[in-house]
Amino acid sequence: MVFDCFGDRKKVVIAMAHIGALPGAPLYDKDGGLQKLIDDVATDVEKLQDGGVDAIMFGNENDRPYVFKGSPESIAAMTAIVQAIKPSLKVPFGVNYLWDPLSSVAIGAVTGASFVREIFTGLFASDMGLWEPDCASASRLRAQLGRQDMKMLFNINAEFAHSLDQRPIALRAKSAVFSSLADAILVSGPITGQPANQSDLREVCETVKDVPVFANTGVNIDNIRDVFSMAQGCVIGTHFKVDGNTWNAVDAARVKRFMDVVATLR
Repeated sequence: MVFDCFGDRKKVVIAMAHIGALPGAPLYDKDGGLQKLIDDVATDVEKLQDGGVDAIMFGNENDRPYVFKGSPESIAAMTAIVQAIKPSLKVPFGVNYLWDPLSSVAIGAVTGASFVREIFTGLFASDMGLWEPDCASASRLRAQLGRQDMKMLFNINAEFAHSLDQRPIALRAKSAVFSSLADAILVSGPITGQPANQSDLREVCETVKDVPVFANTGVNIDNIRDVFSMAQGCVIGTHFKVDGNTWNAVDAARVKRFMDVVATLR
């Protein structure tokens, strides 16, 4: 079993519902406003659910350039968007506010999310500068909000960044479970849409036995067999988009083809 919210499902597909740029971000569409963001996400979520994915994860993927601390207006907007979509959800959902652990936990907690994803541990040199998340504060916030049931998915190797921790990735993953109480470990590629190093994924899966391990980026119809031969689940966004472009809308046919393959692997 991966998590209780997935029942007895052994191989889990979490699909990304990418939200357009939020208020305050340079790419925010002021003319379309909040309603356009809601409408676009609602359309994507409908296609993802109709295609048979196991869960939805809301993420502010287009809030570029990314920040380490969310602004009040963007946090409020993302919360409102998730709340607006929530009545239509038929599957569990999660939240990821890039790249702010406290905002991810806060939004997830108040909207009733089953899980949140974030970089909770480590030290990285990144496009955004020196990256040193505070896992202890995020974990304590979850407890203060009474949401210990909400799982924290630890992305162990950040996109757009290089780890300054010289320990092997499998040891970092095992340490995060022991010292920081990770509920799951996610292994990523270097950039959104690019696959994780398969040897990294294999080493983490072979080392971490107490919690589920997910492939976090670059999963597609060509590599899902290899991924599911190792990992308990995957997070997938780019492959489900029109032409496999991260910034396009979800392509319902791509979702169905992928999930048809997944059905043969369960």
